[in-house]
Amino acid sequence: MKITSLLSALCLAAAVGGAHAATPKIVTQSLQEYGQECAEMIGQIPAFDCLDGTIVPITVDGKTPSEYTSGMTCDRPALLPYKPDSFGQCTPYSRILNFSRDKVQISAFCRREQLRDPKSVMFDEVDIIAHNANSGKTCWFHAEDKPGQRGGFDASRVPPPNEKVAPPKRVSAKDFWWTPGRTAQKNCASCHDADPFMYSPWLGQVWHKVPTDPLGRYSNIGKDFASWHSNSISTRDNTCVGCHRIGDQASCSVYIPMATGKISPKGGDAMAMSYPLSHWMPVNNDQTKAFWTKANLESLQKIMTCCDDPKNPICTITPIITPASKK
Repeated sequence: MKITSLLSALCLAAAVGGAHAATPKIVTQSLQEYGQECAEMIGQIPAFDCLDGTIVPITVDGKTPSEYTSGMTCDRPALLPYKPDSFGQCTPYSRILNFSRDKVQISAFCRREQLRDPKSVMFDEVDIIAHNANSGKTCWFHAEDKPGQRGGFDASRVPPPNEKVAPPKRVSAKDFWWTPGRTAQKNCASCHDADPFMYSPWLGQVWHKVPTDPLGRYSNIGKDFASWHSNSISTRDNTCVGCHRIGDQASCSVYIPMATGKISPKGGDAMAMSYPLSHWMPVNNDQTKAFWTKANLESLQKIMTCCDDPKNPICTITPIITPASKK
């Protein structure tokens, strides 16, 4: 099965199915209410300019290409399938920002799906994950271009989600961000099933800019996110869970197969599909393929057994994401 269809089934068409279809406006908590709840329970999100972020590199055979072409392949393509009329999985100049402080972890991501000047203020998607490493409480904010539009939107000042009044001539939080209800429909937890911050070779190039809490508490605030859930899967003495958990949703169907060479990323070039980049777990894999197989194959097979049959006696299944309160 192609990676596009796998991710589409798991993460909803509006999130990753390629069409970014419009979703109905379901509002059970206003953006202002949710933004303020997030600020009080996790931490205040600042206003920011996406251009202040660190660029996620796009390389071919380990080097920055002299030019970018539509639909090109690259070493580490974005895993989130882009819209059919996008520039492709290897669109350059997406940016990552880290506003973490102490136990407050805030990651902001500004995504490009169309080729633009590196200094353009126009982006196609902005996402924020805010997480408290002490309590595990997590919140999610999302904005993207309207369906059928390719011009992007101005992200030179991304407003704090709880901002009541925007500065003169600046977009308001209400007009910039999706409502919590719409964001919840994207079911981000189906892909972020093991941890709020999930690793990929693409994002791994700027991993020093991403906060991590791979074994910490993980729960979502806001009644719109009450249905989000995930379980960890493991077996006795399993090497695959030595550094992080493995979830039972996209981890089973996408991340494990892709990180172990079973399936290839859309937009990947020959380097992406060759060892060791085809086997990107463990991170920065410098093992020979023979050693990797000897060290990990049995553990991998056991994990996949549990993905297929969680009731198998060899499996340990433990809740990761605690559902949010509906009160």
